[in-house]
Amino acid sequence: MTLTQEKLYTEITPGGYGIAIKRGETLFSEQSDYQKVEIFESNSTLGRVLTLDDLMMLTEGDEWHYHEMIAHIPMMQHPNPETVLVIGGGDGGTVREVLKHKTVKKVVLCEIDGMVIDACKKYLPTVACELDNPKCEILVEDAIEYMKDKENMFDIVLIDSTDPMGPGEGLFTDEFYTNVKRSLKKGGIMVAQSESPFAQTESVRKMYVQLKKVFPICAPYTSNIPTYPGGYWAWAFCSEEVEPLSYYAEDREQDIVKTCKIYNREYHNARFALPNYLKNLIHG
Repeated sequence: MTLTQEKLYTEITPGGYGIAIKRGETLFSEQSDYQKVEIFESNSTLGRVLTLDDLMMLTEGDEWHYHEMIAHIPMMQHPNPETVLVIGGGDGGTVREVLKHKTVKKVVLCEIDGMVIDACKKYLPTVACELDNPKCEILVEDAIEYMKDKENMFDIVLIDSTDPMGPGEGLFTDEFYTNVKRSLKKGGIMVAQSESPFAQTESVRKMYVQLKKVFPICAPYTSNIPTYPGGYWAWAFCSEEVEPLSYYAEDREQDIVKTCKIYNREYHNARFALPNYLKNLIHG
């Protein structure tokens, strides 16, 4: 069978290029109240694949590129992160990484779509493996409403959202970011996934304009993610007091690094070195 005859999952970026993955058996495919949730086997080294509305969310083969970066960069820059909020992230990968930190007493997962959580628990157990941890509180509700009355509650907030469309659209507004800032304790850090600076240039530019209106400290950091659009991703590190790289939790370093496939201190420091085109995109 030639490649063109095989069943493929394809995703094309606005730039007219994208990825293709050899597709195997569909394990789960349902329409929730919010989106189409699908998990399928791939006939590749990537293992199982999760898509929402037919857009790539993760593969078993490279999910750690994303989850280690969204979690450990901010967690290791806080001296004692005890309370963490994960917004979105129903697959459980970010919760899994957060709970590697011995300081954590409670992580709240606020995910609007319970179908994502249930499907990932069943079909992606290596990703969702900590969602039943007693330290994890799962709230199946709209994070926009949840954040409206939260104040001085969290050391770290991680916005592990979908793209700024559909159920994730309201998570990319000045009002929402202001509510997140209010929910942080002194010395708190928010990190939000901020799209591909190569494949989604205009979305990235708009997002950082909004973020800089709310947070006095707002710095992008980047890493590669093989199966995401453009293969290159950015996250926004935001705080009222904490500058990037101003602190590093040396007491937790070895415990964290030995569990990770990508994260280490040298890699951490290098994430904040930006290419010129991204500097120009963010700073104008």
